[in-house]
Amino acid sequence: MLDPWYVTGLIEGEGTFGVSFNLRRRLRVGIETRPYFAISLNQRNLELIKSLRDYFSCGGIRFSRGDNTYKYEVRSIDDLTEKIIPHFEKYPLQGDKRRDFETFKKICQMVRQNWHLSKKYLPEIIDLAYSMNCSGKRKYKKKALLRELAR
Repeated sequence: MLDPWYVTGLIEGEGTFGVSFNLRRRLRVGIETRPYFAISLNQRNLELIKSLRDYFSCGGIRFSRGDNTYKYEVRSIDDLTEKIIPHFEKYPLQGDKRRDFETFKKICQMVRQNWHLSKKYLPEIIDLAYSMNCSGKRKYKKKALLRELAR
């Protein structure tokens, strides 16, 4: 069993709290919103990745051939709000990632309340998401999502 503070420290250095968006014409708002928690580690750390999955009792692991890493990822809103977020509330992050976590937590609460399905609230979720992980890659620019939402 992993030490909870070790888990927090590992995520502080290597983890990500994020939100992905995809255009989905079949949805009323036209945009799919998916919060996620993830960590990627070199393939030699597969056992550690498996230990993280066991520690949180949720999520999945996949291999990335592009950079020879394993990625542990949690996307279920129930698992995020009932397992991932409570861990970091009890064993808080200490660095810059804490700000992203607090924003992520707010977004997950909004998604849990189905606010991502409302054109009234989705712009706020998009604004919050784009304030996180400023150096991360994004499939869509914020303006493109907001333009799609205005249709």
